[in-house]
Amino acid sequence: MSTRPLCRRTHAALALTALLGGTALAGLPATTAAAADGAVTVQYRTSAGGATADQSEPWLKVRNTGSTTVQLSQVKVRYYFKADAPNATYRFACSWAVRGCSAVTGTFGTLAHPTATADRYLEIGFTPAAGSLAPGADTGDMQLRFYQANWQTLRQSDDYSFDGARTSYADWNKVTAQLAGTTVWGTAPEGNDPTDPTDPTDPTDPPGGGQTLFDDFDYTSHTDPAISAHGWSVRSNSGGPGVPGAAWDPSKVTFSTSGGNSVMNLETSTAGTGASTVHTEVLTKSMKFRNGTYAARVRFSDTPKYGPDGDRVVQTFFTINDLKAPMADDYAEYDFEYLPNGGWGEPSNILYTTSWETYNPDPWQAVNQHTESRRSFAGWHDLVVTIDDSAITYYVDGQHFGTHDAAYLPERPMSINFNQWLIDLQGQTSTAPRAYDQQVDYVLHVKDQVLTPAQVTAKINAYRGAGTSFVDEVPAP
Repeated sequence: MSTRPLCRRTHAALALTALLGGTALAGLPATTAAAADGAVTVQYRTSAGGATADQSEPWLKVRNTGSTTVQLSQVKVRYYFKADAPNATYRFACSWAVRGCSAVTGTFGTLAHPTATADRYLEIGFTPAAGSLAPGADTGDMQLRFYQANWQTLRQSDDYSFDGARTSYADWNKVTAQLAGTTVWGTAPEGNDPTDPTDPTDPTDPPGGGQTLFDDFDYTSHTDPAISAHGWSVRSNSGGPGVPGAAWDPSKVTFSTSGGNSVMNLETSTAGTGASTVHTEVLTKSMKFRNGTYAARVRFSDTPKYGPDGDRVVQTFFTINDLKAPMADDYAEYDFEYLPNGGWGEPSNILYTTSWETYNPDPWQAVNQHTESRRSFAGWHDLVVTIDDSAITYYVDGQHFGTHDAAYLPERPMSINFNQWLIDLQGQTSTAPRAYDQQVDYVLHVKDQVLTPAQVTAKINAYRGAGTSFVDEVPAP
């Protein structure tokens, strides 16, 4: 495993607010866009053919019937069914798949227009690890199943996509397939074309109840009592990371509006000395977040709002827990880190996503995996990271950015953090005052539920449409 320069963490303080990570493996290649003449069909069979069952078992194959290679990460397949009760929740599982169960995803949604045989769907997707399909190739067997979270018997004879007589694979047009967002196979229940962007997700599925933290950062100032009441801490204690002697100043965390939405601003400034340097950080007081979906809309800056440019500033969104001992195997950290002026050996702007297993601060030793992109990310960006029992997956602006291995999954809950700080004062040695801004529009966490970026957007829009600026349903660990 390669690592970035060891100056990454030179501070001794291992407190939760003093940690930020990044390093290691080569980035994943970008997903290739689907060709216009791409086409897929879906074959179906079931191994649980009864009218009722402990679990439904839709086994599927996806076949490329077009003339160009299809990236499976651009394919979505929907199986439609009737919920056994209005408040029923379901869990997805993959028993076996030729491409590997870790490369197959399953999420549940609610139909915008329920019918007598369908008001929910199971959407099957693929991670980039699933690879591609050449013309004429198929995925091979995908032995999938789903069941009620309480393991009550479910009725499948009234499910739109179910056919108990199909015990061998054959084309089945009562499941639908999308390729790069366009429906290319099957017929959905009437009025429920899966391409419809208003098709909402079920807020309770899949497992764990989908308890949510959402904050629109609608506060008056860093002294607003609602900040603490809503579980946030605005950092004021000294220590790393960053420039030795720098302060962490709560007053430099301010709130305003942008585009009609409330926005949190983190300002970091310096005049070229440790004593004149101010960093900023906001974090949850509780470490209660583990698997699920994390999302935030963050505005990165390439240049200071005043003064000379060139400082090695780090702008972040991350989740983390505390390192209890050097190389402790229950440490976890998952980062978005943007370096507009480079640093850690990089000469110019770079965005890292990093998943940490553990580290030793002295002598430095890191166990982590990262993906990187060397270009400007100035402006607003939708950042999403999902964690399930098989992988950590990062998205930027709806596009897959990187997937990291199961070896880096968290063993303990974490906090959610935003901070902005300077690596050192070597990038810009001037003593002229300068300041940098990082802004945050919202943050979202959905417990134990892997959402697509589109589902994240739908959930945010639903909260804002209802006038909800804050909710925290996530239980304490």
